[in-house]
Amino acid sequence: MKLKNENSQVNRLSRKNNWFVILLILLFLLFPLVIKNDYFIDVAFFFGIYTLLGLSLNIVLGEVGLFDLGHMGFAAIGAYTTAILNTRFGIPVLILLPISAIAAAIFAYLVCSPIIHLKGDYLCIVTIGMGEIIRLTLLNNPFGLTGGPNGVFGICFPTVGSLMTIDNCPKFYYYIWIVVGLTVFALIRLQNSRIGRAWNYIREDVIAAEALGVDVRYYKLLAFVLGAALAGVAGNIYATKLMIVSPESFSFMESCLLFCIVLIGGMGSIPGVLIGAAAISLFPELFQTFAQYRMLFFGAVMIIMMMFRPGGVWPRQRGRILLKPVLMRAEKSEI
Repeated sequence: MKLKNENSQVNRLSRKNNWFVILLILLFLLFPLVIKNDYFIDVAFFFGIYTLLGLSLNIVLGEVGLFDLGHMGFAAIGAYTTAILNTRFGIPVLILLPISAIAAAIFAYLVCSPIIHLKGDYLCIVTIGMGEIIRLTLLNNPFGLTGGPNGVFGICFPTVGSLMTIDNCPKFYYYIWIVVGLTVFALIRLQNSRIGRAWNYIREDVIAAEALGVDVRYYKLLAFVLGAALAGVAGNIYATKLMIVSPESFSFMESCLLFCIVLIGGMGSIPGVLIGAAAISLFPELFQTFAQYRMLFFGAVMIIMMMFRPGGVWPRQRGRILLKPVLMRAEKSEI
């Protein structure tokens, strides 16, 4: 009887989640049609950019528990790869989307391989240095490619063959949120895969994971590479929207904001990333009178969160409800 009740509870929860997802998708689809103000559509676009960046950091910080405070450096690699190859060689922006991801992933592999054994504060300090090295390198204009403080400008809009050019606010809005939707789908599948379980084992206890035969170095490095690739995609879309990139857009404070997105929303939680990205991108626009105090606001929120809700606003439920029927079934078979 109890097992039937548990199964019915799971089914009701599943149906509620499905309806919630459908309503959320409809809301995002209808937003530009109902709100025809380009300013608010642009705000929603940058909400999508921060969501994509938050999801990329969530792989590293939320899934594996590795502190990365230089994550915007990977977005810079993707953005500048797009800018340089498009303005100098005329390569279409959509073709550069996977190329930017690959460039950021290769850079992450080369840089993170020697430091992947570091833990906690030590890894955090090294990633801060990595992000600043990238920013300062772009600022110093190596080989005359990055434009120094002025950056690179004149980036073309994305074009889908001869069918469509993504050149206005509603089109960019749908562009970024289609990419976010595909990313969320892929990450949910990844969380439920063998890779996702290995990441969670490492996050909870590295020594126990090694004892179970998990290749800790491989899975940590894989998280950095996948997170960097996703950040490179976000950098590509950001560059094509603004048509210009400069080093100031990828500062240490931006990496701190990404860190806040994951911590506020909930480590490892995809809905939590959406909430954290909304807090970072939407609140300063809604309360522009107090925009200059936003860092003070975020600091206060972080302190309150650590005191009263350390798991985040929407912490990830790691199969707690779905596991109960399985345990009940196992107990019944033993009896």
